[in-house]
Amino acid sequence: MIKYSVAMGIRVVCLIVAVIVPGWWAAVPLIGAIFLPYFAVVIANVSVDPRREEVQRPGNILPVAPPPPGPRQDPREDQ
Repeated sequence: MIKYSVAMGIRVVCLIVAVIVPGWWAAVPLIGAIFLPYFAVVIANVSVDPRREEVQRPGNILPVAPPPPGPRQDPREDQ
């Protein structure tokens, strides 16, 4: 969360600088402000060491229970 907040703070600074800087140089901080959210999300979602954490698979999260018994139909009733 800290990495993302810092990146968004830099984005705000880029937007302010883009308003202050004259001419074509304003495009540089605008480009940074446009692409920075993507990189901020990618950096925030990267784990430091993925081997340290145990992966929880869907089958391990909830215990598997047998399905409840439903009403049985006698095949002879259909005739």
